Amino acid sequence: MKKRMLSICMAAMMVLGMAACGTSQEQPEQSENEGQQTTGELNYDKIVVGLDDTFAPLGFRDEDGNLAGVDVELMEATGEIMGIPFELQPIDWSMKETELANNNIDMIWNGYTITDERKEKVAFSQPYLNNRQVVVTLADSDINTLADLADKSVAAQAESSAIDAIHSKPEIADTFARLGEFETNDQCLMDLEAGRTDAVVADEVIIRYYVSKKGEEKYKILEEDFGKEEYGIGVRKEDTALLDALNTALDTLKENGTTKEISEKWFGSDIIME
Repeated sequence: MKKRMLSICMAAMMVLGMAACGTSQEQPEQSENEGQQTTGELNYDKIVVGLDDTFAPLGFRDEDGNLAGVDVELMEATGEIMGIPFELQPIDWSMKETELANNNIDMIWNGYTITDERKEKVAFSQPYLNNRQVVVTLADSDINTLADLADKSVAAQAESSAIDAIHSKPEIADTFARLGEFETNDQCLMDLEAGRTDAVVADEVIIRYYVSKKGEEKYKILEEDFGKEEYGIGVRKEDTALLDALNTALDTLKENGTTKEISEKWFGSDIIME
């Protein structure tokens, strides 16, 4: 009888041990960020938005050092619609997709051009603003067409859609004497004013605003451009609930006239896409 009871106890212990092993395999340890945001479920205490704070008039520092601009006001209005506070985080624009992938930010929003290459890395919202990549020179420059850029020094912001647009026209880009890449558009334009650069390629919304502030008589914007594009907002591909809520909020802002009001304040007309 004692041998029989001992066998039963040993068998029971083996079953419990196997069950315990099975439980540890089926429930792996969670990572620090796991479970904060899941597909189909919106669960944020705040949404961190990465932007370039030198990108006037979309996102920049005003005279008091505060963030201002078209996109900044759209962000604030969107956060109110979604009921989640938006925290605006200036970033190195050349590292924007890396910042998003590393969970340092939750959105890329600030004149972020929709491209096929970027679609491989992020999920885009609906487009909300049209743009062109234009060429600006000093008023007395002999550059009047894209062909005139041959043997000239041209500047653009590093890792920007302007660089992509330039390289999309190798028949023009390959004729440059030099293509200088700067951290910000402001640096490009300062190099132009200093006479070290002959022309700058940048977003039309930026150039028009810059020229209006500095004096239109000082600059010339070429009629030919490096292509048209659309702005969107980038999120991680797995954050489908965030993307859906973002698009719904943008629709609401268009319907209630908020986007029209913001656009007319900064551009003098309603140019935000319906």
